[in-house]
Amino acid sequence: MCEDARCPNVRECFSRPTATFMILGPKCTRNCGFCSVECSIPEPINPEEPRSVAMAAKEMGLRYVIITSVTRDDLDDGGAGHFAKTIYASRKYLPAARVEVLTPDFKGNLNDLNTVLYSSPDVYAHNVETVPRLYPVVRPLANYRRSLDILEYAKKITPEINIKSGLMLGLGETIDEVIDVLRDLRSAGCEFVTIGQYLRPSRLNLSVVEYIRPEIFERLRLEAMDMGFKYIASAPLVRSSKNAEEMYNNNNNNNNNNN
Repeated sequence: MCEDARCPNVRECFSRPTATFMILGPKCTRNCGFCSVECSIPEPINPEEPRSVAMAAKEMGLRYVIITSVTRDDLDDGGAGHFAKTIYASRKYLPAARVEVLTPDFKGNLNDLNTVLYSSPDVYAHNVETVPRLYPVVRPLANYRRSLDILEYAKKITPEINIKSGLMLGLGETIDEVIDVLRDLRSAGCEFVTIGQYLRPSRLNLSVVEYIRPEIFERLRLEAMDMGFKYIASAPLVRSSKNAEEMYNNNNNNNNNNN
């Protein structure tokens, strides 16, 4: 995923060592305006993929494994079972590694979400991506309230798991709207948040409305800190998996110091 997405932070993350794997195939059932993943009829899932991902992570010597996916609205469980199998396989082959998952919304199906949560990832992430006003253009098949409900439910049902979300800036949102989203995320129990600049991946995707100045990212970081987020990564090149291991370690080191 890191290389295919041409992430600007790939060298930094690989050196930690951290990497993100995209499961459930290369084709998505949704056509979000910001994303370059192909939207078409997906292929059947590969039953060997969970083990393959785990073995690849083991060969890479990863300490922190991030598992994400395309959205698979065509599957009865949205791919939740496949997520769980990949987590279990990662635990088997890399027992010392931490595992973070970044999932779609599973259409709000809490049973599917339970399948992922009960497989015990160290961090559960679901990105709201943008402000609610822009959802019809940026995430036309998603729902802002539904995404918040997923995060809130995840924290309620598995309080021991760290909850995370992310936002892109530069799509036409206002700073006040972003601050409102941060408040909503914190109220939902979100503890980690990432804020980065949207960059147009292809001519078929939404244009960048504005390149946000670094001082605005810093202002938002300070606002989020005041709201009580445990860790905030806010800068132009931040992506949803940026500083993932650092976020986890920083939070758990603080918890250990408080005990």
